[in-house]
Amino acid sequence: MSEQPSPRVVAPDSPWLVFLIFLRLGLSSFGGPIAHLAYFHEELVARRHWLSERSYIDLVALCHFLPGPASSQVGIGLGLSRAGLPGAIAAWLGFTLPSAIILVVFAQGMSTWGSYLPEGITHGLKIVAVAVVAQAVWGMARHLCPDAIRVTIAVLSACVVLFWPNVMGQVGVILFTTIVGLFLFKPVLGQTTEPLPISVSRKAGGISLAVFFALLVGIPVLQQVWPTQTLAMVNVFYRAGSLVFGGGHVVLPLLQAATVPNGWVNSENFLAGYGLVQAVPGPLTTFAAFLGASMNVAPSGWAGATTCLIAIFTPSFLLVVGVLPFWEQLRRSVRTQAALAGVNAGVVGLLLAALYNPVWTSAIVKPQDFGLALIAFVALKFWKIPPWLVVLGSGLSGWFLNSAIRL
Repeated sequence: MSEQPSPRVVAPDSPWLVFLIFLRLGLSSFGGPIAHLAYFHEELVARRHWLSERSYIDLVALCHFLPGPASSQVGIGLGLSRAGLPGAIAAWLGFTLPSAIILVVFAQGMSTWGSYLPEGITHGLKIVAVAVVAQAVWGMARHLCPDAIRVTIAVLSACVVLFWPNVMGQVGVILFTTIVGLFLFKPVLGQTTEPLPISVSRKAGGISLAVFFALLVGIPVLQQVWPTQTLAMVNVFYRAGSLVFGGGHVVLPLLQAATVPNGWVNSENFLAGYGLVQAVPGPLTTFAAFLGASMNVAPSGWAGATTCLIAIFTPSFLLVVGVLPFWEQLRRSVRTQAALAGVNAGVVGLLLAALYNPVWTSAIVKPQDFGLALIAFVALKFWKIPPWLVVLGSGLSGWFLNSAIRL
Protein backbone atom coordinates (compact mmCIF):
# COMPACT_ATOMS: atom_id res chain seq x y z
CA MET A 1 0.00 0.00 0.00
CA SER A 2 1.67 3.18 -1.23
CA GLU A 3 1.66 6.46 0.64
CA GLN A 4 -0.95 9.03 -0.35
CA PRO A 5 0.30 12.60 -0.66
CA SER A 6 -2.32 14.38 1.41
CA PRO A 7 -5.81 12.95 1.46
CA ARG A 8 -8.64 15.39 1.11
CA VAL A 9 -10.86 15.92 4.13
CA VAL A 10 -14.29 14.34 3.85
CA ALA A 11 -17.19 15.49 6.00
CA PRO A 12 -18.64 12.92 8.42
CA ASP A 13 -21.26 10.63 6.91
CA SER A 14 -24.70 9.69 8.18
CA PRO A 15 -25.09 6.21 9.71
CA TRP A 16 -27.48 5.35 6.86
CA LEU A 17 -24.84 6.10 4.24
CA VAL A 18 -22.28 4.10 6.23
CA PHE A 19 -24.75 1.20 6.29
CA LEU A 20 -25.29 1.30 2.52
CA ILE A 21 -21.54 1.40 1.80
CA PHE A 22 -20.85 -1.56 4.06
CA LEU A 23 -23.89 -3.43 2.76
CA ARG A 24 -22.35 -3.31 -0.72
CA LEU A 25 -19.06 -4.53 0.76
CA GLY A 26 -20.91 -7.28 2.64
CA LEU A 27 -22.46 -8.47 -0.62
CA SER A 28 -19.23 -8.48 -2.61
CA SER A 29 -16.33 -9.16 -0.19
CA PHE A 30 -15.37 -12.76 -0.91
CA GLY A 31 -12.07 -14.33 0.08
CA GLY A 32 -11.73 -14.18 3.86
CA PRO A 33 -10.30 -11.64 6.34
CA ILE A 34 -7.19 -10.61 4.39
CA ALA A 35 -9.27 -10.01 1.27
CA HIS A 36 -11.78 -8.01 3.34
CA LEU A 37 -9.03 -5.66 4.50
CA ALA A 38 -8.02 -5.14 0.88
CA TYR A 39 -11.63 -4.34 -0.08
CA PHE A 40 -11.86 -1.84 2.80
CA HIS A 41 -8.62 -0.20 1.76
CA GLU A 42 -9.64 0.18 -1.88
CA GLU A 43 -13.12 1.53 -1.14
CA LEU A 44 -12.66 3.58 2.01
CA VAL A 45 -9.00 4.68 1.99
CA ALA A 46 -8.00 4.90 -1.68
CA ARG A 47 -11.40 5.96 -3.06
CA ARG A 48 -13.29 7.73 -0.27
CA HIS A 49 -10.32 8.90 1.85
CA TRP A 50 -11.97 8.14 5.18
CA LEU A 51 -8.55 7.58 6.77
CA SER A 52 -4.97 8.26 5.73
CA GLU A 53 -2.84 5.32 4.62
CA ARG A 54 -0.90 5.38 7.90
CA SER A 55 -4.03 5.58 10.04
CA TYR A 56 -5.60 2.64 8.24
CA ILE A 57 -2.50 0.49 8.80
CA ASP A 58 -2.54 1.48 12.47
CA LEU A 59 -6.23 0.56 12.80
CA VAL A 60 -5.53 -2.84 11.22
CA ALA A 61 -2.65 -3.34 13.69
CA LEU A 62 -4.95 -2.56 16.61
CA CYS A 63 -7.61 -5.02 15.47
CA HIS A 64 -5.04 -7.79 14.97
CA PHE A 65 -3.88 -7.14 18.52
CA LEU A 66 -7.40 -7.71 19.89
CA PRO A 67 -9.17 -11.08 20.15
CA GLY A 68 -12.06 -11.60 17.77
CA PRO A 69 -12.63 -11.18 14.02
CA ALA A 70 -10.10 -8.59 12.80
CA SER A 71 -11.85 -7.59 9.56
CA SER A 72 -15.16 -6.97 11.34
CA GLN A 73 -13.35 -4.94 14.01
CA VAL A 74 -11.66 -2.83 11.31
CA GLY A 75 -15.10 -2.24 9.82
CA ILE A 76 -16.44 -1.18 13.22
CA GLY A 77 -13.50 1.21 13.61
CA LEU A 78 -14.07 2.68 10.15
CA GLY A 79 -17.76 3.23 10.88
CA LEU A 80 -16.82 4.80 14.21
CA SER A 81 -14.49 7.22 12.41
CA ARG A 82 -17.24 8.42 10.05
CA ALA A 83 -20.39 8.58 12.19
CA GLY A 84 -19.55 7.75 15.79
CA LEU A 85 -21.13 4.81 17.60
CA PRO A 86 -24.23 4.75 15.31
CA GLY A 87 -21.82 4.53 12.37
CA ALA A 88 -19.98 1.61 13.99
CA ILE A 89 -23.27 -0.28 14.41
CA ALA A 90 -24.32 0.59 10.85
CA ALA A 91 -21.00 -0.64 9.43
CA TRP A 92 -21.27 -3.93 11.31
CA LEU A 93 -24.88 -4.50 10.25
CA GLY A 94 -24.18 -3.76 6.60
CA PHE A 95 -21.12 -6.00 6.44
CA THR A 96 -22.60 -8.87 8.47
CA LEU A 97 -26.25 -9.20 7.42
CA PRO A 98 -25.82 -10.62 3.88
CA SER A 99 -23.77 -13.67 4.90
CA ALA A 100 -25.75 -14.16 8.13
CA ILE A 101 -29.09 -14.25 6.26
CA ILE A 102 -27.75 -16.67 3.63
CA LEU A 103 -26.42 -19.01 6.33
CA VAL A 104 -29.65 -18.96 8.35
CA VAL A 105 -31.71 -19.73 5.24
CA PHE A 106 -29.33 -22.60 4.42
CA ALA A 107 -29.51 -23.93 7.99
CA GLN A 108 -33.30 -23.91 7.95
CA GLY A 109 -33.29 -25.53 4.52
CA MET A 110 -31.07 -28.33 5.83
CA SER A 111 -33.38 -28.98 8.76
CA THR A 112 -36.49 -28.98 6.54
CA TRP A 113 -35.24 -30.51 3.30
CA GLY A 114 -31.90 -31.99 4.33
CA SER A 115 -33.10 -35.54 3.68
CA TYR A 116 -33.88 -34.56 0.09
CA LEU A 117 -30.36 -33.33 -0.70
CA PRO A 118 -28.49 -35.61 -3.14
CA GLU A 119 -26.36 -37.97 -1.09
CA GLY A 120 -22.72 -36.89 -1.03
CA ILE A 121 -23.18 -33.10 -1.29
CA THR A 122 -22.99 -32.58 2.47
CA HIS A 123 -19.92 -34.80 2.63
CA GLY A 124 -18.32 -32.74 -0.15
CA LEU A 125 -18.86 -29.59 1.94
CA LYS A 126 -17.16 -31.29 4.88
CA ILE A 127 -14.19 -32.20 2.67
CA VAL A 128 -13.72 -28.62 1.48
CA ALA A 129 -13.53 -27.57 5.13
CA VAL A 130 -10.33 -29.68 5.36
CA ALA A 131 -8.79 -27.66 2.52
CA VAL A 132 -9.89 -24.33 3.99
CA VAL A 133 -8.51 -25.02 7.47
CA ALA A 134 -5.29 -26.46 5.99
CA GLN A 135 -4.86 -23.27 3.96
CA ALA A 136 -5.39 -21.17 7.10
CA VAL A 137 -2.82 -23.24 9.05
CA TRP A 138 -0.31 -22.89 6.19
CA GLY A 139 -0.69 -19.12 5.91
CA MET A 140 -0.77 -18.36 9.63
CA ALA A 141 2.19 -20.65 10.41
CA ARG A 142 4.37 -18.87 7.83
CA HIS A 143 3.72 -15.46 9.38
CA LEU A 144 3.23 -16.25 13.06
CA CYS A 145 5.75 -19.09 13.55
CA PRO A 146 8.91 -17.90 11.76
CA ASP A 147 11.38 -19.67 14.09
CA ALA A 148 11.90 -22.95 15.90
CA ILE A 149 10.69 -21.65 19.29
CA ARG A 150 7.32 -20.55 17.93
CA VAL A 151 6.93 -23.72 15.87
CA THR A 152 7.52 -25.69 19.07
CA ILE A 153 4.94 -23.61 20.97
CA ALA A 154 2.42 -24.23 18.18
CA VAL A 155 3.01 -28.01 18.15
CA LEU A 156 2.83 -28.29 21.94
CA SER A 157 -0.36 -26.20 21.95
CA ALA A 158 -1.89 -28.54 19.37
CA CYS A 159 -0.95 -31.57 21.49
CA VAL A 160 -2.49 -30.06 24.63
CA VAL A 161 -5.77 -29.37 22.84
CA LEU A 162 -5.84 -32.85 21.26
CA PHE A 163 -5.27 -34.47 24.68
CA TRP A 164 -7.65 -32.03 26.43
CA PRO A 165 -10.35 -31.42 23.78
CA ASN A 166 -12.65 -28.99 25.52
CA VAL A 167 -13.12 -25.28 26.06
CA MET A 168 -10.89 -25.15 29.14
CA GLY A 169 -8.04 -26.74 27.20
CA GLN A 170 -8.22 -24.04 24.53
CA VAL A 171 -8.50 -21.16 26.99
CA GLY A 172 -5.65 -22.67 29.00
CA VAL A 173 -3.43 -22.70 25.89
CA ILE A 174 -4.13 -19.00 25.26
CA LEU A 175 -3.29 -18.07 28.86
CA PHE A 176 -0.17 -20.25 28.98
CA THR A 177 1.24 -18.99 25.67
CA THR A 178 0.69 -15.43 26.86
CA ILE A 179 2.95 -16.10 29.86
CA VAL A 180 5.49 -17.98 27.72
CA GLY A 181 5.65 -15.07 25.30
CA LEU A 182 6.39 -12.61 28.10
CA PHE A 183 9.46 -14.60 29.15
CA LEU A 184 10.79 -15.85 25.81
CA PHE A 185 10.44 -13.00 23.33
CA LYS A 186 12.14 -9.62 23.11
CA PRO A 187 10.49 -7.94 20.11
CA VAL A 188 11.82 -4.78 18.49
CA LEU A 189 9.11 -2.14 18.31
CA GLY A 190 8.28 -0.73 14.90
CA GLN A 191 8.33 2.70 13.37
CA THR A 192 6.72 5.83 14.72
CA THR A 193 2.96 6.09 14.36
CA GLU A 194 0.32 8.76 14.02
CA PRO A 195 -2.77 8.96 16.25
CA LEU A 196 -5.91 7.39 14.86
CA PRO A 197 -8.52 10.00 13.85
CA ILE A 198 -11.21 8.39 16.02
CA SER A 199 -12.38 10.42 18.98
CA VAL A 200 -13.19 8.21 21.97
CA SER A 201 -12.62 9.54 25.46
CA ARG A 202 -10.69 7.58 28.07
CA LYS A 203 -13.81 7.59 30.24
CA ALA A 204 -15.88 5.98 27.46
CA GLY A 205 -13.07 3.52 26.82
CA GLY A 206 -12.85 2.60 30.49
CA ILE A 207 -16.62 2.07 30.72
CA SER A 208 -16.57 -0.11 27.60
CA LEU A 209 -13.74 -2.28 28.96
CA ALA A 210 -15.49 -2.54 32.33
CA VAL A 211 -18.67 -3.77 30.60
CA PHE A 212 -16.61 -6.25 28.55
CA PHE A 213 -15.01 -7.84 31.64
CA ALA A 214 -18.25 -7.65 33.65
CA LEU A 215 -20.04 -9.67 30.98
CA LEU A 216 -17.14 -12.10 30.60
CA VAL A 217 -17.25 -12.88 34.32
CA GLY A 218 -20.91 -12.20 34.99
CA ILE A 219 -22.62 -14.28 32.29
CA PRO A 220 -21.20 -17.63 33.58
CA VAL A 221 -22.19 -16.67 37.13
CA LEU A 222 -25.68 -15.68 36.00
CA GLN A 223 -25.97 -18.96 34.12
CA GLN A 224 -25.22 -20.86 37.32
CA VAL A 225 -27.83 -18.89 39.25
CA TRP A 226 -30.44 -18.95 36.49
CA PRO A 227 -29.65 -21.95 34.24
CA THR A 228 -31.40 -21.45 30.91
CA GLN A 229 -30.46 -22.62 27.42
CA THR A 230 -30.38 -19.04 26.12
CA LEU A 231 -27.86 -17.97 28.76
CA ALA A 232 -25.77 -21.08 28.06
CA MET A 233 -25.63 -20.13 24.36
CA VAL A 234 -24.82 -16.50 25.13
CA ASN A 235 -22.04 -17.64 27.46
CA VAL A 236 -20.43 -19.89 24.81
CA PHE A 237 -20.58 -17.39 21.96
CA TYR A 238 -19.61 -14.35 24.04
CA ARG A 239 -16.57 -16.23 25.34
CA ALA A 240 -15.67 -17.28 21.78
CA GLY A 241 -15.70 -13.65 20.68
CA SER A 242 -13.72 -12.59 23.76
CA LEU A 243 -10.89 -15.09 24.03
CA VAL A 244 -9.98 -16.29 20.54
CA PHE A 245 -7.22 -14.60 18.56
CA GLY A 246 -6.95 -15.16 14.83
CA GLY A 247 -10.49 -14.68 13.56
CA GLY A 248 -13.10 -16.96 12.07
CA HIS A 249 -10.98 -20.05 11.40
CA VAL A 250 -9.60 -20.20 14.92
CA VAL A 251 -13.03 -19.95 16.53
CA LEU A 252 -13.90 -23.32 14.94
CA PRO A 253 -12.42 -25.59 17.67
CA LEU A 254 -13.90 -23.51 20.48
CA LEU A 255 -17.40 -23.57 18.98
CA GLN A 256 -17.15 -27.24 18.05
CA ALA A 257 -16.13 -28.22 21.58
CA ALA A 258 -19.01 -26.20 23.04
CA THR A 259 -21.84 -27.16 20.68
CA VAL A 260 -21.32 -30.65 19.23
CA PRO A 261 -20.55 -32.72 22.40
CA ASN A 262 -23.52 -31.05 24.14
CA GLY A 263 -25.85 -32.15 21.37
CA TRP A 264 -26.77 -28.59 20.39
CA VAL A 265 -25.62 -29.15 16.79
CA ASN A 266 -24.73 -32.46 15.18
CA SER A 267 -21.28 -32.93 13.65
CA GLU A 268 -22.62 -33.36 10.10
CA ASN A 269 -24.37 -29.98 10.13
CA PHE A 270 -21.45 -28.28 11.87
CA LEU A 271 -18.94 -29.19 9.19
CA ALA A 272 -21.38 -28.70 6.30
CA GLY A 273 -22.07 -25.18 7.55
CA TYR A 274 -18.38 -24.47 7.99
CA GLY A 275 -17.81 -25.54 4.40
CA LEU A 276 -20.64 -23.31 3.17
CA VAL A 277 -19.44 -20.22 5.05
CA GLN A 278 -16.35 -20.22 2.82
CA ALA A 279 -18.60 -19.63 -0.20
CA VAL A 280 -20.48 -16.57 1.06
CA PRO A 281 -19.18 -13.00 1.26
CA GLY A 282 -18.59 -11.16 4.53
CA PRO A 283 -17.02 -12.25 7.83
CA LEU A 284 -16.43 -15.93 8.62
CA THR A 285 -17.69 -15.36 12.17
CA THR A 286 -21.25 -15.23 10.82
CA PHE A 287 -20.89 -19.00 11.13
CA ALA A 288 -22.37 -18.27 14.57
CA ALA A 289 -25.67 -17.42 12.85
CA PHE A 290 -25.67 -20.81 11.10
CA LEU A 291 -25.05 -22.61 14.40
CA GLY A 292 -27.76 -20.63 16.20
CA ALA A 293 -30.27 -21.46 13.47
CA SER A 294 -29.23 -25.15 13.49
CA MET A 295 -29.65 -25.70 17.23
CA ASN A 296 -31.42 -28.91 18.28
CA VAL A 297 -32.57 -27.02 21.39
CA ALA A 298 -34.49 -23.77 21.79
CA PRO A 299 -33.86 -21.04 20.85
CA SER A 300 -33.10 -22.03 17.28
CA GLY A 301 -34.03 -20.68 13.86
CA TRP A 302 -33.96 -16.91 13.49
CA ALA A 303 -34.10 -16.36 17.27
CA GLY A 304 -31.14 -18.64 17.88
CA ALA A 305 -29.18 -17.08 15.01
CA THR A 306 -29.77 -13.56 16.33
CA THR A 307 -28.80 -14.56 19.88
CA CYS A 308 -25.54 -16.22 18.82
CA LEU A 309 -24.61 -13.51 16.32
CA ILE A 310 -25.05 -10.67 18.82
CA ALA A 311 -23.26 -12.63 21.55
CA ILE A 312 -20.17 -13.40 19.44
CA PHE A 313 -19.80 -9.86 18.05
CA THR A 314 -20.56 -7.84 21.22
CA PRO A 315 -16.97 -8.27 22.53
CA SER A 316 -15.65 -6.75 19.28
CA PHE A 317 -17.65 -3.55 19.82
CA LEU A 318 -16.67 -3.27 23.47
CA LEU A 319 -12.97 -3.98 22.83
CA VAL A 320 -12.58 -1.61 19.86
CA VAL A 321 -14.25 1.26 21.73
CA GLY A 322 -12.48 0.35 24.98
CA VAL A 323 -8.91 -0.03 23.71
CA LEU A 324 -8.78 2.88 21.22
CA PRO A 325 -8.10 5.60 23.85
CA PHE A 326 -5.22 3.57 25.33
CA TRP A 327 -3.79 2.12 22.12
CA GLU A 328 -0.99 4.62 21.58
CA GLN A 329 0.56 3.79 24.95
CA LEU A 330 -0.17 0.06 24.74
CA ARG A 331 1.30 -0.46 21.27
CA ARG A 332 4.70 0.84 22.42
CA SER A 333 4.94 -1.73 25.22
CA VAL A 334 7.59 -4.39 24.62
CA ARG A 335 5.82 -6.69 27.08
CA THR A 336 2.57 -6.42 25.15
CA GLN A 337 4.29 -7.30 21.89
CA ALA A 338 6.12 -10.22 23.53
CA ALA A 339 2.90 -11.66 24.98
CA LEU A 340 1.20 -11.31 21.61
CA ALA A 341 4.02 -13.24 19.87
CA GLY A 342 3.40 -16.18 22.23
CA VAL A 343 -0.38 -16.02 21.81
CA ASN A 344 -0.09 -15.99 18.03
CA ALA A 345 2.00 -19.19 18.08
CA GLY A 346 -0.57 -20.81 20.36
CA VAL A 347 -3.34 -19.82 17.95
CA VAL A 348 -1.57 -21.69 15.13
CA GLY A 349 -1.51 -24.76 17.40
CA LEU A 350 -5.25 -24.47 18.09
CA LEU A 351 -5.96 -24.36 14.38
CA LEU A 352 -3.61 -27.28 13.71
CA ALA A 353 -5.48 -29.37 16.29
CA ALA A 354 -8.80 -28.39 14.71
CA LEU A 355 -7.51 -29.50 11.31
CA TYR A 356 -7.21 -33.02 12.70
CA ASN A 357 -10.23 -33.08 15.00
CA PRO A 358 -13.03 -32.47 14.12
CA VAL A 359 -12.31 -31.48 10.51
CA TRP A 360 -10.11 -34.34 9.23
CA THR A 361 -11.57 -37.14 11.33
CA SER A 362 -15.13 -36.32 10.25
CA ALA A 363 -14.47 -35.74 6.54
CA ILE A 364 -11.62 -37.99 5.35
CA VAL A 365 -12.92 -41.56 5.56
CA LYS A 366 -11.68 -43.04 2.27
CA PRO A 367 -8.85 -42.39 -0.25
CA GLN A 368 -11.14 -40.50 -2.63
CA ASP A 369 -11.92 -37.99 0.14
CA PHE A 370 -8.23 -37.28 0.63
CA GLY A 371 -7.75 -36.78 -3.12
CA LEU A 372 -10.66 -34.32 -3.30
CA ALA A 373 -9.31 -32.42 -0.27
CA LEU A 374 -5.89 -32.15 -1.94
CA ILE A 375 -7.43 -30.78 -5.14
CA ALA A 376 -9.50 -28.25 -3.16
CA PHE A 377 -6.40 -27.14 -1.22
CA VAL A 378 -4.36 -26.61 -4.40
CA ALA A 379 -7.28 -24.78 -6.01
CA LEU A 380 -7.49 -22.37 -3.07
CA LYS A 381 -3.81 -21.93 -2.32
CA PHE A 382 -2.05 -22.07 -5.67
CA TRP A 383 -4.63 -21.69 -8.43
CA LYS A 384 -6.31 -18.82 -6.52
CA ILE A 385 -9.79 -19.96 -7.53
CA PRO A 386 -12.56 -18.02 -5.70
CA PRO A 387 -13.62 -19.88 -2.54
CA TRP A 388 -17.29 -20.00 -3.52
CA LEU A 389 -16.37 -21.87 -6.71
CA VAL A 390 -14.20 -24.33 -4.78
CA VAL A 391 -17.04 -24.98 -2.31
CA LEU A 392 -19.55 -25.48 -5.13
CA GLY A 393 -17.15 -27.81 -6.96
CA SER A 394 -16.46 -29.83 -3.82
CA GLY A 395 -20.16 -30.29 -3.09
CA LEU A 396 -20.82 -31.52 -6.63
CA SER A 397 -17.69 -33.70 -6.57
CA GLY A 398 -18.84 -35.29 -3.31
CA TRP A 399 -22.16 -36.15 -4.94
CA PHE A 400 -20.38 -37.53 -8.05
CA LEU A 401 -17.96 -39.68 -6.01
CA ASN A 402 -20.79 -41.07 -3.94
CA SER A 403 -22.80 -41.94 -7.08
CA ALA A 404 -19.74 -43.52 -8.73
CA ILE A 405 -19.04 -45.72 -5.71
CA ARG A 406 -22.66 -46.88 -5.57
CA LEU A 407 -22.49 -47.83 -9.26
